[in-house]
Amino acid sequence: MSNLNYEISELIKASEKVIKFKKGTFLFREGQEAKEMYIILSGKVQVSKMNAEGKELYLRFCKKNDIVGELTLFTIGPRYLFNAKVVEDGEAAAINIENLESILFNNSQLAYQFMKWMNDHIRRTITKFRDLVLHGKKGALYSTLIRLSNSYGIKKSDGIYINVPITNQDLANYCGTARESVSRMLGELRDEGIISINKKRIIIHDLVYLKREIECENCPIEFCNMD
Repeated sequence: MSNLNYEISELIKASEKVIKFKKGTFLFREGQEAKEMYIILSGKVQVSKMNAEGKELYLRFCKKNDIVGELTLFTIGPRYLFNAKVVEDGEAAAINIENLESILFNNSQLAYQFMKWMNDHIRRTITKFRDLVLHGKKGALYSTLIRLSNSYGIKKSDGIYINVPITNQDLANYCGTARESVSRMLGELRDEGIISINKKRIIIHDLVYLKREIECENCPIEFCNMD
């Protein structure tokens, strides 16, 4: 939604306060009563959910102009469905949910753009779960590597360099599986020359292989990324 400058500015005008947040803290936690929605002004926030086995599943990586806590709108007794953990210091505009609902009722242009953004957000989420459901742990890992290449990849002559450090535990959290499983699958990919790893930075040498293995539908990058 970062390109919707007018709509973002309208939402920020509706905010009652700007809060500062520090790395390691939470904007909100799963199950907490929902009173506010947030627009990230600076810094980064990781949205995640705990599964039935107690493993953390990373869902979104939110940055400037991203909206967090939007799924609480127009619900009775709203509670946050996810955790929103701060991974980089920053600020967010906090918007009272009841006030925002009133604004959306009275501003058709803003309501339309918000619904459009929600539709795109849901589509991105569905594509992530598609690979996990159809192809299991391997599908989740390969899909995550493809998304990393779309979001942070730098193309060079010998491959696509993922320009952010990422640990095996981070990948496990994105895939909703154990770190040991991710380590084993990464080792297999490395042995086959599909990827290599240098100082926690992944280099993808054969993106076509990853896409073929999960029957990638080549969705537009705006739907196939880490956001």
